Amino acid sequence: MGFNRCTMFSKETVIDGKGHIMGRLASYIAKQLLSGHRVIVVRCERIVVTGSIHYNKLKFKEYLNKTLLTNPRKGHKHFRAPSRIFFKAVRGMLPRKSARGEQAMARLKVFDGVPHPYDRKKRMIVTDALKMLKVKSFRPFCQLRELCMEMGWKHGAVVERLETKRAERAKKYHSAKAEVDKLREQKAKLQASGSLKEINEKLAQFGY
Repeated sequence: MGFNRCTMFSKETVIDGKGHIMGRLASYIAKQLLSGHRVIVVRCERIVVTGSIHYNKLKFKEYLNKTLLTNPRKGHKHFRAPSRIFFKAVRGMLPRKSARGEQAMARLKVFDGVPHPYDRKKRMIVTDALKMLKVKSFRPFCQLRELCMEMGWKHGAVVERLETKRAERAKKYHSAKAEVDKLREQKAKLQASGSLKEINEKLAQFGY
């Protein structure tokens, strides 16, 4: 049987994009994809871009001017959604026109917000790409959400509303789970004390 990178790792890694620097996170994910891992990135709208919002807007407007004069439909695709912008950043770090690069891109999924079923899965972070660890506190930055809404992304309010609902559901689930865990701990203590009582009674019969 030959070696197949598509089936090398069946387990998926879910990464929470909030607070990560876009370039550092993209380079880390590109390396993981080429190694055969399956990666899902959620909350792409919360990914951080270094530089002020004004500076990044100027860069994005310059990027919008890139097109093909003879037939613009065959030229650059100017994505406005944060997830698609991050997808393109990762794609630029992969040999996407080779078979290996195509297989690597097929192992990547990106989302704005946290859709089902990834809202019920454990989400990881990448410490080498966290803004709070890699960028000094006084340096200017902006989130992809802010930049994309300035440049024409129309679904920011919808994603924000869905994220608020998801956070409320998660809070209720966590409080209910904490209550159940507390009851289980109390039950275990009662059972332990009851078993010890029986043992102490038997030991007392023998003079201990």
